[in-house]
Amino acid sequence: MLDLIILSLHFFVCFLISVAIWRGPKDVDLCSSSTGTVEMMEPGGLILIGKEDDIKKSRRVTAEVNGREVVVFYHEGKFHAMDSRCYHEGGPLRLGEIEDINGQACIVCPWHKYKITLETGEGLYEGINPLEPSPTPQWQSKGVKQRIHKVTIDNGNVYV
Repeated sequence: MLDLIILSLHFFVCFLISVAIWRGPKDVDLCSSSTGTVEMMEPGGLILIGKEDDIKKSRRVTAEVNGREVVVFYHEGKFHAMDSRCYHEGGPLRLGEIEDINGQACIVCPWHKYKITLETGEGLYEGINPLEPSPTPQWQSKGVKQRIHKVTIDNGNVYV
């Protein structure tokens, strides 16, 4: 009986820690990403994120856009924007590594290693076809899972 109480207490403490981490401060700067706030709304409804050169140097920046925390990545000459929390369990995508998977740039969620394409927000997984004589793992799509946002560059400024 004591074992059951200790085990239950352990799971409860782990749950509280995970909630504290998930809901923790959103402006902690790790992995050279920066957090911004909404600076200015343009007439077309676009939100100024920052200067193009600054974002190119930092490679990623987060900002609030219409009540959503968005991360803007600069990778291989292109800007990409998506919600900053992973669709799976809310992992901080701004801290993830970018990998090339079958010619597609993907952000890898640091919590559970979910892979999301920067271009479309598609979730990718490696699966096999058990009907093949010698099944080999191949990358497949789960469909669009992550909300992406259009990035506009105008006069050296980056807008979402």
